[in-house]
This record gives sequence, structure tokens and C-alpha cells, in this order.
Amino acid sequence: MERIINEAVYKTAMERIEELLPMVTDDTPIYDRKAIELKIMSDIVIEYEECHFPIANSTLADVVKMRLEQEAMSQRDFAKKLGVSPSRVSEYLTGKSEPTLKIARNISKILNIEPSIILGI
Repeated sequence: MERIINEAVYKTAMERIEELLPMVTDDTPIYDRKAIELKIMSDIVIEYEECHFPIANSTLADVVKMRLEQEAMSQRDFAKKLGVSPSRVSEYLTGKSEPTLKIARNISKILNIEPSIILGI
């Protein structure tokens, strides 16, 4: 049977989750009625949000920008560490240019980004 989760069902599930959260703790058995209901309400919310609010995959440029910000590192400093010009870093961050495998490896090491993210896997 296909579930039809509309906005009204979604909002009702969100409200019920708010009511259930204080009643269900990490110590609550998984077979407890409230724990089961919380799981069902959560599944409804997840299904609705995946359909109506999809999260796009981040690009390499997005991830690098985020890590530079987290590390409080300027593009100029990053370029020095990477061994490329600041304009080349700018091209990576705007998507005008893709890094070579060697540069991608260095980006991964310098910014501590998983290689699979760098390679888009």
C-alpha cells in the first residue's frame, strides 16, 4: 500500500514527534509503544522531507570553501600550501578548472577532506 504523505500529515507528525521526544530516552526499550510511534512519525517526516526538500550533493568547490572557512585559511595561504597560484585556486572554487590528481591529493591532505569526496565518488 502506497503512503501519501501530504503537508498536513507531515506537520502532524512533526507535532507528535515534539510531544514524544521528552517521553522517549536512550533507555526506552525499542518495543515500547511510544518508541515505536516515534520511529513511525520520524519515518513519515524523513520520507516527506526527502521528497520535498532534497539536499543536493556538494561540489568539490563547496567542500573546499567550507573547509577553508573552518580552518580560517585564506585562498592565498591555501594556494601557497598547495603550490599553485591564487588565481588557480580561484578557478577551482568557481568551477572553471578541475584540479589534477596530484593537486586533488594535496587538497585532500591539506584540508583533511576524504579522498572519495575529492574524487566525487
